[in-house]
Amino acid sequence: MVESVSIDILSLLLVLTVAWVFGALAERFGYPAMMGELFAGIVFGPALLGILWPSELLTVLAELGVFLLMVYVGMEVDLRELFELGPPALLIAIGAFVIPFGLGYASGVVIGLPIDAALFLGLAMAATSLATKSRILADLDLLDTRIANVLLGGALASDVGVLVVFAGVNSYVVAGGLDPIQIGLTIVQAIGFFAVTLVLGNSFLPIAWQFIERQRERYGFVDRTSGFTFALLVSLLFAQLATLADLHMIIGGFIAGLFIRQADVEPSLYDHMYTVIYDLAMGLFAPIFFVTVGFEIGFSVFLDSGSVLVALVVVAFAGKIIGSWLFSLPTKLSSREGLVVGLGMNGRGTVEIIIAQIAYETGVIGNDILSILVFIAVFTTALVPVTVTWGVHLLESADELVYVDSAASPEE
Repeated sequence: MVESVSIDILSLLLVLTVAWVFGALAERFGYPAMMGELFAGIVFGPALLGILWPSELLTVLAELGVFLLMVYVGMEVDLRELFELGPPALLIAIGAFVIPFGLGYASGVVIGLPIDAALFLGLAMAATSLATKSRILADLDLLDTRIANVLLGGALASDVGVLVVFAGVNSYVVAGGLDPIQIGLTIVQAIGFFAVTLVLGNSFLPIAWQFIERQRERYGFVDRTSGFTFALLVSLLFAQLATLADLHMIIGGFIAGLFIRQADVEPSLYDHMYTVIYDLAMGLFAPIFFVTVGFEIGFSVFLDSGSVLVALVVVAFAGKIIGSWLFSLPTKLSSREGLVVGLGMNGRGTVEIIIAQIAYETGVIGNDILSILVFIAVFTTALVPVTVTWGVHLLESADELVYVDSAASPEE
C-alpha cells in the first residue's frame, strides 16, 4: 500500500516536472505550453524513453484537468459579445465550421471509418483555439486590426458551435446507432439538460451570488475562498446534469463557465475565482492531461498510415482556410483579409485534442486516428504564427491592413 502510494507520488512528480519544463520551453519559443507538454508525454512516455507510464491516479487527474479546462474556456466566452458579433465574424465562424466538418466527415467515410468515427473526425477538423489565437495576435501586435477583431469573434463563435455539435454527436454515439426511439430519447435528454441549466444559470445563480455577497458583507464568514468553492460546486453540478443526460461532463463544465462569467459577481470575488480556476487548470491539472495524451501517441502511424496522415493534414488546412476565406467574400473584408483570417483560424490546439481523446477513450477511434489528430492539432497551431505573419506582410504590401478602434465592432 505504502509502496503503491510512493510510486503514484513519484509518477505525479515526474509528470508535473516534465510538463513544467517543456511547457516553459514551448512558451519561450512563442508557442502554447500544451505543445511542450504533449512533447514531454511523447518523449518520456511509452512511445520513446518509457520512463513515464499511465496510471489510475494520472487518469483521474487528467479527467479533472479536462473538466477544469472547459470551465475556464467557458469563463473566457462573453455571451454578450457573442450575441453582438458583426456579420463578418458570424459568417466566418459558420464557414470555418461547416466546410472543415463536412470535409472531415467525408474523408472519414472515404478512408473507411464508421459513421460515428467519421463524425468525430469532422468535429476535430472543425475545432479551433481561441486562447491560442489571442496570444499569437497579441505577440504580433495585431489586436487593434480589423482582421484580429473578425478572427477572435469568429473563433469565439466557432468554439461554441463545435461544443454544441459535440453534444449532439456524443449523444448519437451514446444512442448506439440509428435507433429512432433511442435517438429521440437522447435528444429529449439533451434539450432537458440545456433547459435546466438555462433556468439555473439565469434564475438561481444570480440569487445565490447575491446571497453569498450579503453574507460576506454582513457577517464576514463568506470569504473569497468560499466564493470559489461555490463556483466549483456549480460546475460539478452542471457536469453531473450533463452525465445524467448522456452528455459528456465537459459540456456541463463549459456551460457552467459561461454562466459564472455572466453572473453579476463583485469584481474582486470574480477575479479571485477566475485566477484560481486558471491556475488549477493551466498550472496543475491540464498539463497532466496533455502529458498523458502524449502517452497514447504511436509513431507507427507515420509508417503504416503515412498517406492517410498527409491526406488529412491537407484536408485540415484546406477546410479551415477555404471555409473562412469563402464565407468572408460577402463581407466588407477584402479577399486578402479573408485569406489571412483563414490562416489564423487554421490553428486548432486544445479543443481538437480534447475531442480526439474523448473519442479514443470511448472506443470510437483507434490509436492511429488519435495520433493523426493530435499531430494535426500541434502542426496547425505551430504554423499559425508563421502563416499569419506572412499574411500580414501581404496585407501591408497591398495597403490593406486596416486598424480599428478597439471598441469598434468587427464589421466596421
